[in-house]
Amino acid sequence: MEKRVVVTGLGAITPLGNDVKTTWNNMKAGVCGIDTVTKFDISEYKCTLAGEVRGFDPTLHMPKGEVRKTDLYTQYAVAAATQAYEDSGMTAESVAPDRFGVYIGSGIGGIHTLITEHTKLIEKGPTRVSPFFVPMMISNIASGTVAIKYNAQGPNIGIVTACATSTNSIGEAFRAIRHGYADAMLAGGSEAAITPLCFAGFISCQALSQSTDKNRASIPFDAERGGFVMGEGGAVVMLEEYEHAVKRGAKIYAEVVGYGCTNDAYHMTAPNPEAIASSRAIELAAQQGGIVADRDVYVNAHGTGTPLNDKTETTALKRAFGADAYKLHVSSTKSMTGHMLGAAGGVEAIASILALDEGIIPPTINYRVKDEACDLDITPNEAVSTKLTYALSTSLGFGGHNGCLAFKKV
Repeated sequence: MEKRVVVTGLGAITPLGNDVKTTWNNMKAGVCGIDTVTKFDISEYKCTLAGEVRGFDPTLHMPKGEVRKTDLYTQYAVAAATQAYEDSGMTAESVAPDRFGVYIGSGIGGIHTLITEHTKLIEKGPTRVSPFFVPMMISNIASGTVAIKYNAQGPNIGIVTACATSTNSIGEAFRAIRHGYADAMLAGGSEAAITPLCFAGFISCQALSQSTDKNRASIPFDAERGGFVMGEGGAVVMLEEYEHAVKRGAKIYAEVVGYGCTNDAYHMTAPNPEAIASSRAIELAAQQGGIVADRDVYVNAHGTGTPLNDKTETTALKRAFGADAYKLHVSSTKSMTGHMLGAAGGVEAIASILALDEGIIPPTINYRVKDEACDLDITPNEAVSTKLTYALSTSLGFGGHNGCLAFKKV
């Protein structure tokens, strides 16, 4: 028999704040977390803006000795996972170690470590490369580090599906509990890729916005959109089998009721403009959750602000729901956070869950110019209070990866 799965804990480190409460309050207020890059000299780059995490202190969540042995992306993951664990009220006695798992992924992994140690190799020779280089760099180490912290001996996978990483991590964790392989899972993703190398790479493939105005840079669904803005951070949720959560008296934010996972099989970076597979991911999640498009449904769109993505995603929603797609409440919180890459789906799942919990739809900020190809109700500029029953969170990643999560108000 398939188990019910609920969300009992939330954790986030984002450009809008170093915890869920601050992030969510800023989302509801339409605060822009994007500004001029401060992490390196941006003067020679065509793109100058990013959604940086500010004032982050990893020692609040892990010992100083461990900080020195971990990449920034792992530190974000540990911080977000710690928040989610503590928010859930879980303790070592609450769940059997072999029934507690971790699925925390990253699109890029320890890129800071890779750059630092490669520079050492070139400038000082092979003997100066850190013995921690490989474990600090690899994309699964965040998931492993969190498991060590909480003695989580159950399923553990570091999923890597580019911008769909967090969504797939949460979706696969949902399946692990639903089919009886675990009672509780910490799931999500992290990313710390605001580096000269990553900036140069994304600029070269013409993916980033070149706007110098932070209020006209990350502008999903706007006709003047010209690319995404890089963000960073971590986002993790605690998923739990329903009866397990009820038995220990846990707060339940929402129920996970569906998950769709497909691939475009079309192009290395561009989405299939016909949205065949991406719409199917949405349909799968909606069908599992018994969701039909109506005014009680919120969609947190992938909404990157690239010309192709936003048009394709609009098409995907129309293919999935037909004319009823116009009834949906839609918004892109990337207008405020920028694109947090492997962490994006986690932050957006949290926004979807809290939208259900509070009946508030966060806005798509800085929207000015209508694009007829993106004509759904995208909640422009200001949050909307309304009664909600369901939420969908969609992610579309390089490599053609599509994911969609479905949540229900409890």
